[in-house]
Amino acid sequence: MRFSPHLLDEIRARLPVSHVVGRKVALKRKGREYAGLSPFKMEKTPSFFVNDQKGFYHCFASGEHGDIFKFVMTTEGLSFPEAVERLAQEAGVALPKVEVEDQERADERTRLLALMEEAAKFFQAALVGAPGTEARRYIEKRGLKRETLATFRIGYAPNSRSALKEHLAKAGYTLEEMTLSGMLIAGDDIPVAYDRFRHRVMFPIGDAKGRIVAFGGRALDPEQNAKYLNSPETPLFHKGHLLFNAHRARAAAHDKDRVIAVEGYMDVISLAEAGFDEAVAPLGTALTEDQLKLLWRMSAEPILCFDGDSAGKRAAFRAVDTALPHLKPGASVMFAFLPDGLDPDDLVRQQGAAALDGCLGRARPLVDVLFEREWAGRDWSTPERRAGLEKSLKTLISQIEDESVRAHYRQALGQRLRAAWGEPVDGRGAPRDGAGARGGAGGNRSGSWPRAGAQGTRNGPLGALRRGPGGRAFPPSLGQGTERVNPSSSLRKSALVSSEGPQTAHREAVLIKAVLNHPWLIEDQAEVLADLPFTSSALSGLRDAILSAHALDNSLDTESLRTHLNKSSVGKVLSLVERSVSHKCDRFAEPQAGRSEVADGWRHALAMHERHVLLQQSLEAAERAWHDDRSEVSFARICDLKRQLEALSSADVFDAAADAGRTS
Repeated sequence: MRFSPHLLDEIRARLPVSHVVGRKVALKRKGREYAGLSPFKMEKTPSFFVNDQKGFYHCFASGEHGDIFKFVMTTEGLSFPEAVERLAQEAGVALPKVEVEDQERADERTRLLALMEEAAKFFQAALVGAPGTEARRYIEKRGLKRETLATFRIGYAPNSRSALKEHLAKAGYTLEEMTLSGMLIAGDDIPVAYDRFRHRVMFPIGDAKGRIVAFGGRALDPEQNAKYLNSPETPLFHKGHLLFNAHRARAAAHDKDRVIAVEGYMDVISLAEAGFDEAVAPLGTALTEDQLKLLWRMSAEPILCFDGDSAGKRAAFRAVDTALPHLKPGASVMFAFLPDGLDPDDLVRQQGAAALDGCLGRARPLVDVLFEREWAGRDWSTPERRAGLEKSLKTLISQIEDESVRAHYRQALGQRLRAAWGEPVDGRGAPRDGAGARGGAGGNRSGSWPRAGAQGTRNGPLGALRRGPGGRAFPPSLGQGTERVNPSSSLRKSALVSSEGPQTAHREAVLIKAVLNHPWLIEDQAEVLADLPFTSSALSGLRDAILSAHALDNSLDTESLRTHLNKSSVGKVLSLVERSVSHKCDRFAEPQAGRSEVADGWRHALAMHERHVLLQQSLEAAERAWHDDRSEVSFARICDLKRQLEALSSADVFDAAADAGRTS
């Protein structure tokens, strides 16, 4: 349904932002605004502000910004139409009337939803009654608590072809409605319609609002053909569009900034008992595109948790193909693999919640799993085969719709290939001159690669899968740790593997001084400034003090802003900032700079700073990876990032020198 701007404005007018936000955040009035602790990030000092006059909230800790609709969508995991419907009802605003056909469909859905609710109550009653004895024994064997049975509304379908049908008929539902809901099996070749679910433990499946739209049934008779049976597609239920437990998991996923997708109902239920309320599961199918979008509404990087056996790996590989085209900046998936032979239910019951937490902590990014899938188990000893691998990876990369993500995948997979072929790389990740020319294929002096059929422990099938040229450990197998190699003496002595702090304090001071001398930047760049990563905690504190002062009084000029800051705990830092800027190329931060000069200089300094911080963070991660696995891939990554940082620093020096030359 489309909503007119007038309708949305009317809802906003009737519901102040502070009223909607105040249900989740304790707000205190600060002048013309309200302040509170961020609902998006743990903090001790309030940095979350609500402005009813302007109709928005802003979180300086996380950068989140929006109106009442976005707040409800973000904190409750609702779609936009669902948020509008919820807030319109609260505001007493009538939504547009639907057409006659739409009304008929709505009436039909209402009847079917009521039927499914009645069926759920019937199954719950059967579980605690005389027919549910065997089902209760199964549940006790699984160790489910009574509270869990109530939360998930678990029930039992009696071993009868007509028990549910008769119950629903007495409740006033027709055979047509029972069949349409999927609860009966009927057809031209079936003389008498009969219950679809018989002698099964029943798991209700809810929609985004928690309304029961389908069921999953676990067979108690080992002779039954299907161990698990789901409702068929109905007007209420499209199994590829929903996730089991999604309506319960939304709040926990928001609070923890994490959602875990497992494979089955019992996995979700066991994890919930162990404290992992953010767990969901597909409904008897491989992960679909629509389910992936639901996961992204809960977390930017959902963790897909798979069994460590071959079936689990195959399921993970299918999920790679589903996710790959839809990757976006900041939106991907992680893969966690359990010990072979264990599913999440087994793991938490045998080894406790900490064991699962450990597996989740070792979750691997999609790019790793993609490369592993294409690499493992094959013989890459000939140029033609290696060319085939490169072609296959290029084809996969081309499926990524987002141009920036596609470019980064091209770079990341190219680096992995070059490391696999044994080629040294330059600062751009490209092979150095002459690389690969020595020793035959890929720079391997022996002229050949280990083959998958080689014998012995070190050269057997597993060893061949996990070693590249010259015995390098690359890449790690799924569900296993990374093998180590002994670094060469030159690598151990290299400064590239030592940690160095980022040299960004000067640029951070420039940005802060520009804001102090030109306060209009705060209004224009508030979200950017709030989200800006600072390496200096002192400057970060000064930035937060500036934003807080502006939030309380956005009419502050330079002098009144300085007076306010000097009275606070950041006065000494402020004094240092004012004395720190001396390069002529930074004159945009000085008081006499014109507005256009300030805007251009700010954008340039901001881009350089963000690039520097990103590279430094990536370098630190690469150094940690190298210390963990001592692999050539990690070393190549360190080399590449170090050279990019040096190039960026050189560009800074060149800019300063050139500017000084022009003004001397």
